[in-house]
This record gives sequence, structure tokens and C-alpha cells, in this order.
Amino acid sequence: MCYEQKESGMKSTTYALIAVAAIAAFALLREHWSHVAGYWPYLLLLLCPLMHLFHGHGGHGDHQHHGSENDKKN
Repeated sequence: MCYEQKESGMKSTTYALIAVAAIAAFALLREHWSHVAGYWPYLLLLLCPLMHLFHGHGGHGDHQHHGSENDKKN
């Protein structure tokens, strides 16, 4: 039972830290919006390779199976 209380305490601490970080990010962006707005095109261009890098390529394994399924039907 002591373990369950500690785990729920860690969850609430994590949620509190996430909330504080979100508030700080909002305040920082609000104060420096004119600086951030100038970098939007560069941030969008940087986002494309990052999405390809972190997307997770689990769906690419299915390409090999399509040909073998068609061969089995014939």
C-alpha cells in the first residue's frame, strides 16, 4: 500500500511539473513572440526531417509481404 501512495504522488508531481512548464512556455512565448515569429519558416523546415527521423518505420515491413501474398493466390 505504501508503494501505491508513492506512485500516485509521483504522478501528481509529474503533472504539476508539466503544468508549470506549460505556463512558463506560454509566458515566454507571449513576451518574445516577435522574435519567435521570424523563425517560423525555419522551424517548419526543421520539423520535416525530425518527423521522418522520429516517425517510427514499423509500417515499412508490410511492403515485402504484398508480393508474396499475390504469389500465393496465383
